[in-house]
Amino acid sequence: MDTLIHHISAWDRLPLQVRQWHVAPDAEPEVGPGAQPDGGPVPQSNPGLDTRPNAQPNAGSGAHRPAGRHHPPPPILCLPGLVRTGADFETLAAEIGHDRRVVTLDYPGRGDSGRSRDVNRYAPEACLRDVMDVCAALHVHRAVIIGTSFGGLLAMGLAAARPALVHAVVLNDIGPDIAGDGADFVRDFVGHDPALPSLEAGAALLRASLPPMSLHTDAAWRRMAELTYRAGPDGLWHPNWDTAIAQLLNRPPPDLWPIFGALAHLPVLLVRGAVSNILLPGTVSRMQAVHPDMEVVSLPGIGHAPILTEPPALAAIQNFLARNP
Repeated sequence: MDTLIHHISAWDRLPLQVRQWHVAPDAEPEVGPGAQPDGGPVPQSNPGLDTRPNAQPNAGSGAHRPAGRHHPPPPILCLPGLVRTGADFETLAAEIGHDRRVVTLDYPGRGDSGRSRDVNRYAPEACLRDVMDVCAALHVHRAVIIGTSFGGLLAMGLAAARPALVHAVVLNDIGPDIAGDGADFVRDFVGHDPALPSLEAGAALLRASLPPMSLHTDAAWRRMAELTYRAGPDGLWHPNWDTAIAQLLNRPPPDLWPIFGALAHLPVLLVRGAVSNILLPGTVSRMQAVHPDMEVVSLPGIGHAPILTEPPALAAIQNFLARNP
């Protein structure tokens, strides 16, 4: 699988790490230099784009343009959860990126993107601006957005703020109402640094504390730990995010139903963990009332949030992409 790592200076010069998978040489988007998806100028921060690959392409990549296609299909923009990183989508990208660009990023304060002394730099509004910067820098427009949890809320925000960026949306276990019990767990998890002695201890902690997930082997849990913790200079393993992000979760939640309404005229697929403590059945019913054409796939025995390579979820996403070329 081809992986390109880009480094972009955000609007305030904070460094952002961006991943891009399955880029076929003849499948670059047809957007003129210096143009945003809405036709405006590229922000001054974006000349900081470094397009040199950090990883060499692997032989045998499935990247290609289907026969008879005159224009590349819309790219896929994957937006991770609140303190997750773009690396979460690596396995999914290998399954769905054969004829499309797949782009994702680490938000500020997460993964390999920069840290800030101001916790407000990690707020949803700032992250939304970062996503728009990345789309402008990489000429992403009319994207199919796959948003997990917090990333799904950003997808709604993009549809409201920059409708030309959004072609279709996959929401992963998120809606306009967030259940209180799930929100309390997330706040505690995000704000706690367990300072673990080893990666194996991290895998054990995740296995014991996370909601039910479709991770069935020791190797799968170890990989989840690798994506969640990183070794510090003290030799211990710490969260791969700034734990100050938890402070944002103490604020009263806004009314998110108006921005969900921005998806009313777009194709939408909702993937839900059937035992999710974040997205409750009543919220799904109300979402379907607002958007009757929204497809819903429920994964039995799975909590927040699906990893999207579960067979029913992956099949639904592949079919959704095929119907929205």
